[in-house]
Amino acid sequence: MSSPARFDRGHTDDLMAFLMASPSPYHAVATAAARLEKAGFRQVEETAAWDATTGGKYVLRGGAIVAWYVPEGAAAHTPFRIVGAHTDSPNLRVKPLPDSGAYGWRQIAVEIYGGTLLNTWLDRDLGLAGRISLRDGTHRLVNIDRPLLRVPQLAVHLDRSANPDGLKLDRQKHMQPIWGLGEVEEGDLIRFVAEEAGVEPDEITGWDLMPHPVEAPAYLGRDRELVAGPRMDNLLSVHAATAALAAVAALPDDELPYIPVLAAFDHEENGSQSDTGADGPLLGTVLERSVFARGGSYEDRARAFAGAVCLSSDTGHAIHPNYAERHDPTHHPVVNGGPILKTNVNMRYATDGGGRAVFAAACERAGVPWQTFVSNNSMPCGTTIGPITAARHGIRTVDIGVAILSMHSARELCGADDPYLLANSLTAFLTD
Repeated sequence: MSSPARFDRGHTDDLMAFLMASPSPYHAVATAAARLEKAGFRQVEETAAWDATTGGKYVLRGGAIVAWYVPEGAAAHTPFRIVGAHTDSPNLRVKPLPDSGAYGWRQIAVEIYGGTLLNTWLDRDLGLAGRISLRDGTHRLVNIDRPLLRVPQLAVHLDRSANPDGLKLDRQKHMQPIWGLGEVEEGDLIRFVAEEAGVEPDEITGWDLMPHPVEAPAYLGRDRELVAGPRMDNLLSVHAATAALAAVAALPDDELPYIPVLAAFDHEENGSQSDTGADGPLLGTVLERSVFARGGSYEDRARAFAGAVCLSSDTGHAIHPNYAERHDPTHHPVVNGGPILKTNVNMRYATDGGGRAVFAAACERAGVPWQTFVSNNSMPCGTTIGPITAARHGIRTVDIGVAILSMHSARELCGADDPYLLANSLTAFLTD
């Protein structure tokens, strides 16, 4: 199913650079914003009054970004075309009192974030990244991108049942990484982070820190037709959507019948219920303010939302050759087969027949093949920001993505063609 004629190595190389630059949601939105700035977008503050100027704009809030482009001559009721994604990935998060340890080992106390595959974090070299909050109310990004932490696995000699019966991990006892030797000292980690960030320790009043694998993404396979790397769920979609929005912003304004939007949220992996999650008011507030800033009324707002469509782009499951029975017997998405359309009649995905037609038309215009995903009836179906977006804002939403293996692992696997194919389909969707 490989499609070398369509493969753009430059796009996939750029995805790998994006993954390395984005070890936390805060870094991901900063990286996306920097790319949009190069494309002519400018940041607008939520606390400032917005004006009717056209062009590219974006809002940053924590680990979320909403960006949009207003063409010259756009009416207040011009519909939105939205690509939704999320910036967070299942991982480990540093606790408020991080310094721990025993028996001469210094450790870091962590919580489990989202539905991570715990075993994939074992015996892996980990850095530390995120943001620190300073006494003056500002935040600073931190990325210690070198081997610093490790969650050591118990030797098989001390757990003879690990291979025949499967590894059993206690989330509290077995997932605390080590980072050195010696006695536990309160405040030790934050003093170290402060030194790395170039600030005084007493200036740090809060933190949102998380370990991350320091191993770089890499091409894999005999013909390098696969890519292995961290945080593909769901930075692969954030990267593709950022590239698509920047591409359509470079087109003549008269070729843009819609207002194209990127909405990348935080906290999807634990339910989206936060001020930066899809279940919060961020997207709706930004879209409404865009309408009203251009002199629109509530009627214009209602018309813009009624004509809007959102593609909720998130990774999905490629058929696994070792576990084919876990998949639906007639739906077998493969890597490098193009993006997938996700469906579920119980609305765990928001796709309906009309949404399918919108996505199919975009792929046809882009010359991109696409596939369909549906869960095995005997397996619980996951969900995305798609149903949340549809229900909260009354916007037609279609769930799509890229088929991968090892979802929620510390290191996931996708086809090397698929990121490029996804970006092309998103570009076509945003432009008509």
